[in-house]
Amino acid sequence: MAAGRNTADILDAAVHVREAARNATSGAAGVGTVLAALSEVMAYDHASLARWDPLRRRHTTLAGSYPDDATAYIENRLHRDPVFAVLRGPARDGLWLRDVPGQLLAASPGFQEVLRPLGVEDGVAQCLFAVDGRYVGMLNVSTRRPRRTPDPARAVVTLLTEALAAALDSPAGAPSGRDAPHPRRPGGLSPRELQVLAELTTGRTNREIAERLHVTPRTVGTHIEHILAKLDLPNRAAAAARAAAWGIEARH
Repeated sequence: MAAGRNTADILDAAVHVREAARNATSGAAGVGTVLAALSEVMAYDHASLARWDPLRRRHTTLAGSYPDDATAYIENRLHRDPVFAVLRGPARDGLWLRDVPGQLLAASPGFQEVLRPLGVEDGVAQCLFAVDGRYVGMLNVSTRRPRRTPDPARAVVTLLTEALAAALDSPAGAPSGRDAPHPRRPGGLSPRELQVLAELTTGRTNREIAERLHVTPRTVGTHIEHILAKLDLPNRAAAAARAAAWGIEARH
């Protein structure tokens, strides 16, 4: 869990996020891989990266794990939420839920109608801007269980905004074409399932994958079963081929 990691571990995880974002801008990996890497910086229950469409005046989720109703709110209504005006203000700093004034939460349909029913207790919403100042989209991260994100992780999320913005601003950041994954989540996979999928490209055994991800071999096996079911694939070799087609690779 990211919450129990020291500063050096969190900074190392941040490097992997930047690498994933760099790959996304070059078309070598999808935005979903960026979110998967971000889960190693801070533990979360839900997260999404959404690109702003200035013509349609709405967000488009490129990768995320929120329920459908929450995703619909982010895409179609969040930019009219009172909290959003604060997020896009001059400071442009991420807004952590535990730091939001009570009166602002009371006026926020996003919190009252979406986050509160989900049991969300903390997280961050971060607007993302291109180097030329354009608003390109946002990061949303939510946690349900009572746990405090380490201060180093909070700082790292802020430092990663430029890389995340570049991933959203790049046409290569979103998968496309015949074999493109689900627009909200690559293949509908969770961040952890994406990590396991990436490991399958290396030919590692379940035990080897488990050691790298700090879980049990049985958990890895369960993730693989879910991956095969979600992608409608017959075996792990086919899953590895799909990962390669999507440009998803394991960290070395």
